[in-house]
Amino acid sequence: MDTEDGGGGGRTATAVRETLTAAVRGLALALIALPGAILCLVLSVVSLALIPVGVGIVTTPWVLSGVRAFADVRRLLAVRWGGVRIPPAYRPLPAGANPWARTFGMLGDRATWRDLRWLPVDLTAGFVLGLLAFALVFYALEGFALAAGLWRVVPEPYWFGFVPVSGQLSALAAAGLGAVLLVVARYASPLLVRGHFRLARALLAPGAGELAERVRVLTETRRDAVDTSAAELRRIERDLHDGAQARLVAMGMDLGTVEALIETDPAKAREVLAHARRSSADALAELRDLVRGIHPPVLAERGLGDAVRALALRLPVVTEVTVELPGRVDAPVESAAYFAVSEVLTNAVKHGGGDRIWVDVHHQAGHLRITVTDNGGGGAVIGAGSGLAGVERRLGTFDGVLAVSSPAGGPTMVTMEIPCVSS
Repeated sequence: MDTEDGGGGGRTATAVRETLTAAVRGLALALIALPGAILCLVLSVVSLALIPVGVGIVTTPWVLSGVRAFADVRRLLAVRWGGVRIPPAYRPLPAGANPWARTFGMLGDRATWRDLRWLPVDLTAGFVLGLLAFALVFYALEGFALAAGLWRVVPEPYWFGFVPVSGQLSALAAAGLGAVLLVVARYASPLLVRGHFRLARALLAPGAGELAERVRVLTETRRDAVDTSAAELRRIERDLHDGAQARLVAMGMDLGTVEALIETDPAKAREVLAHARRSSADALAELRDLVRGIHPPVLAERGLGDAVRALALRLPVVTEVTVELPGRVDAPVESAAYFAVSEVLTNAVKHGGGDRIWVDVHHQAGHLRITVTDNGGGGAVIGAGSGLAGVERRLGTFDGVLAVSSPAGGPTMVTMEIPCVSS
C-alpha cells in the first residue's frame, strides 16, 4: 500500500510539474511571438518597400537574416519543448556576394517567403495558442485563490467563469470549477504548446512541391554531369586522334624512311631521324597536357591549393593566390573546383582586360569558398553559351552556387561555394 501511495504521489507530482512547465512555456512563447513577430514583420515590410529606391538593397539582407534567426529560435524551441522537428531549407548564399546578389538571392529563396508568411500567423494564432496554454492553468489557480479568501477583497459579484462569487459558498463553487479547469489544463496545455510548434512546422517546413522541385534540380544537375562527362570523353578521343596519335603515326613513317635511307643516304636518314625525335617529344608533351586536362597530377598529389597555385604560374597575368585549407576535400569536389577556377581564370585573361588577378581559397562552416577577382573592365554575366554558365552547371552537380559581381568598369569578382567537409 505504501508503494502504491508513493507511486500515486509521484505521478501527481509529475503531472503538476508537467502542467506548470507547459504553462510557463506557453507564456514564454506568447511573449516571444508578440514583440518578435511584430518587429520582424514591420522591418521586413519597410525594407522590401525601400528596394525600389535602393536603400532596401542594403537593409533587406540584414532584416531577412534577422527573420531567419527568429525562425531558427522557434525551430530550436520546437525540438526542445515540443519534440517537433522543423528542418531549415535555406539556400546557401555565396560569401562575399554584393548586396544586390544577397538581396535577390534571399528573395528568390522559397524559405524566405515561408518565413514572412509565418510571421503574421505566429503573431495571431501562435500567440493565442501560447497564451491559452498559460491562461488555463493560471485561471484554474485563481479559483483556488478565491476559495482561500481572495473573495473577501474582490468586488461583488465577481464572476469566475459562469460562477458569481459573492461569499464563501460561491467561492467554494469557484474552487470546484477551478479543479475542473486544472484537470482540463493537465492535458490541454501541453497539447496547445505542441499545437503551437506544429502550426509553425506547417508554415516553415518545405512542402511537397518544393521537394519535387528539389528532385527536378537534382535530375537536371545529374543530366548535366552525364553530358559533361560524355563531352569530356569526346574531347579526349578527338585530342588523341588529331594530336598524339597522328604524331605517332608520322613518327612510325619517319622511322620506316630512316630504314630505307640508312644505307643509301645516311645524311638524309639522320635528318629524318631528328624530325622523328622532335615528333616524339611533341607527342609526349601533348599526352602530358591531355593527362593534365583529365586530372592534373599536382591536384591528385598535393591538393587543391597547390593545383591552383600551379594554374596561376602558367597565366600571363600577375596572379596572387591565398589558400587557407585545414585539410583536403573529397576528390570529386576538388576536381570540380579546380576546373571551375581554371575556367574562370581563362575568362579573366581572355575577356577581363586587367593586369592583375587575386584568388582566395578557403574552407569555412562546411563550405569550400573560392573567390577570383580581376581589375579588368567588368561586364561579365552568367548567360547561355558563356564559360560562367558551364561553371555554374559544374558546381550545381555538388549543390554549389556561383555569384558574379561585375559592374561596368570593373572590377569583376566571381565567388564559388560548394558544401563539403574537410578531412
